Amino acid sequence: MTQLTDQLIENLSAVYGETVTRQQLIEYAANSNTSLATICKALETHKSGRGVWNLTAVETLEKTFNSMSATPATPVVSFIPQKDKNYVSFGNFTDVKRIVKSGMFYPVFITGLSGNGKTVSVEQACAQLKRELIRVNVTVETDEDDLLGGFRLVDGETVWHDGPVVNALKRGAVLLLDEIDLASNKIMCLQSVLEGKGVFLKKINQYVKPAAGFNVIATANTKGKGSDDGRFIGTNVMNEAFLERFPITFEQAYPSMATEKKILMNLMKTFETVDEEFVDKLIVWADTIRKTFYDGGVDEIITTRRLVHIVQSFAIFKNRKKAINVCINRFDDDTKSSFLDLYKNIDASVVETLEETTEENKEEVDSSI
Repeated sequence: MTQLTDQLIENLSAVYGETVTRQQLIEYAANSNTSLATICKALETHKSGRGVWNLTAVETLEKTFNSMSATPATPVVSFIPQKDKNYVSFGNFTDVKRIVKSGMFYPVFITGLSGNGKTVSVEQACAQLKRELIRVNVTVETDEDDLLGGFRLVDGETVWHDGPVVNALKRGAVLLLDEIDLASNKIMCLQSVLEGKGVFLKKINQYVKPAAGFNVIATANTKGKGSDDGRFIGTNVMNEAFLERFPITFEQAYPSMATEKKILMNLMKTFETVDEEFVDKLIVWADTIRKTFYDGGVDEIITTRRLVHIVQSFAIFKNRKKAINVCINRFDDDTKSSFLDLYKNIDASVVETLEETTEENKEEVDSSI
């Protein structure tokens, strides 16, 4: 083929110059009794664009062609989560990590109240093991197209794009279905995936088998039976056959007081705003509210995530009362007032701050009168 290529370049250059077009190659083929396919094959390393061949840049074009052949059309993307240096393991973390490390296909369902570390435990387990994780935030609108993939319009043409589930299957990644109890019955398209059999993509007539290491982990605030107390509006009663495909269910609780203190202290050190006394009082406050919640005394709860928000707020405002206040404003007035009153009983410094603020406000009112 090299001899033919050299001869073609010499002949074509003499007639057409440094570049030739497809139409010129057709003319040459007709006059030289050589097929167009043979000519195109001989000049493949010289193709510089659509319907254009450069007859001079042999070495450069060969390198470019070989480079293009060896490089995927899309950039390589890593789905390994970033490792959090402040993460403190607790609850089911060790078991989740052990399952991921095993490489076995063993779907896991993790249930528990909001803000208690369900999702982050899966992310950090994968981060520590350097395992790829593809997270899907499930809603009632999530359907087969969102999960498995579908056709998208690209440059005026419809092109198939794999969904997150198919990507996870092909990569052997861990698939995290977050807040799965918000899903509708459209999630049933994952039945075969949860059996470890992969999935048949009927729109493109293709069967995708799971690569080694693929697994599914789901998180939810309920056990798929809905929320009777209305605390988790939007959660649905899930299909029993779907739930049955999860071999095990972990019940995630809030961390112990000692663990929670470690979490908050690590965060304060990162923000360079360390106040251990404040952390101790926050932990006692949250623990008291949780016990009251479990006893049916209050309808709301202070989550670990909420405590993290307060610590972050404290790092910004440098004021305990304000840090708590802005982070519990989301609750109704009665709940907010009772939570704040409880904290005042624990932390005298906040009481003093409130009294000072009240006195300042009174003085302002008197002066205006």
